[in-house]
Amino acid sequence: MSKLTTDPRPSHEKNAEITMAIPEKGIARDAILSELRALKQDDFDWRGGRLPSYTYYLDEKTLDLQRDAYGEYISENALGAGRAFKSLEIMTNDIKAMSKSLFHAPAGAGASFTSGGTESVFMAVKTARDRARYERGEPHGRYRIVSCVTAHPCLDKAAQLLDVDVIRTPHDTEFRADADLMRAAIDERTIMLYVSAPNFPFGTFDPISKIGALAEETMLWLHVDACWGGFLSPFAERLGYPVPLWDFRVPGVTSLSADIHKFGYAAKGASIIIYRSSEIQQFETFSFSGWPRGTYVTPTFLGTKAGGAVAAAWAVMRNLGMEGYLRAARETMEATTKLVAGLNAIPEIKCLTPNGESNLVTFVANDPALDIYAVADRLEAKGWFRGRMRDPKGIQQGVNPAHLPVVQDYLKAVREAVAFVKAEAIRDTAYDERSY
Repeated sequence: MSKLTTDPRPSHEKNAEITMAIPEKGIARDAILSELRALKQDDFDWRGGRLPSYTYYLDEKTLDLQRDAYGEYISENALGAGRAFKSLEIMTNDIKAMSKSLFHAPAGAGASFTSGGTESVFMAVKTARDRARYERGEPHGRYRIVSCVTAHPCLDKAAQLLDVDVIRTPHDTEFRADADLMRAAIDERTIMLYVSAPNFPFGTFDPISKIGALAEETMLWLHVDACWGGFLSPFAERLGYPVPLWDFRVPGVTSLSADIHKFGYAAKGASIIIYRSSEIQQFETFSFSGWPRGTYVTPTFLGTKAGGAVAAAWAVMRNLGMEGYLRAARETMEATTKLVAGLNAIPEIKCLTPNGESNLVTFVANDPALDIYAVADRLEAKGWFRGRMRDPKGIQQGVNPAHLPVVQDYLKAVREAVAFVKAEAIRDTAYDERSY
């Protein structure tokens, strides 16, 4: 990977925090674009499979369609969908319908288009909270959500903003939620059970059928976080991979979130939140009339929304179709399988969950003398950006079709990194806890 040795900007612009200001005279378009391209040279090569997440790349054809569709709606604001921009309402409704069909939502299900998984989860928590406040007659009631420790941190972000408490229970030996421990954590203030399909640290599915039965028994809201795998798992299942039931086919599932801008290959930000019943959505909507302008209503958290994100998601979903998504899933899961097999063939390391359920891989040191973070450092120095696990200490990554052509290159880099760290007896004392 090419790395810039110097910042391409003029010296007076390098310390942007201190010196950057809007220029008195505008800079020419070509100069700006040239500067952008120069700046990007210092980024990791996501097209070449060097990133474990952040980007979800299928091919240039799909990327070009993203750009073109987004560009057609780069100025339109989806806040005005249905009034100023009727086309955005049509596309949004199409996206909802396609998603509900994919996830086996029943007739009468409701849905909203959001900017990403964090907003989708936020809306699930907000809607569950407001419904509970209404049903319990507690306008300011404070409640609890029970999840596994592996639940994505966006749950706690939403809960913190909404004055809800999250109770995280330990995972079992297979890195899944333990339904019995979740049951034991339920009390009279609990309003929601939260499960992952799959969880991000380990790539395993929580026992959603079992927890769905618990949700029905206790009459609690059950949210399924499928933000990572929602647009991969249905296709991996069709290809014969051992994906457990996780969507609305499971009785007890109340809501489900899935990111279209991950393995739906839409432009960011595009996600979907689906509710088993559209009646629930009365508690999702924000409405305010206490100002001179009139009633202001939004279905989700954001006001202004990028029309381009709606258009790109609509275009890509229809362009790829089931055939295209099956191809993408086949390449992704083939790359994952080859990666796991190759990593497990290196004696000093081992993968934690080579179960074929998802495209998330975590590997740890099999040799106590090997510092796995030092291996990650060496890989990054060679151009392979790595995600790092804290508990247990390991290297974690997601897999997408861009990784399939470079699996052997990456395995060679891992073998070299392991040998280098062992030979130099390197210990890495610094740890960057950022996992996303």
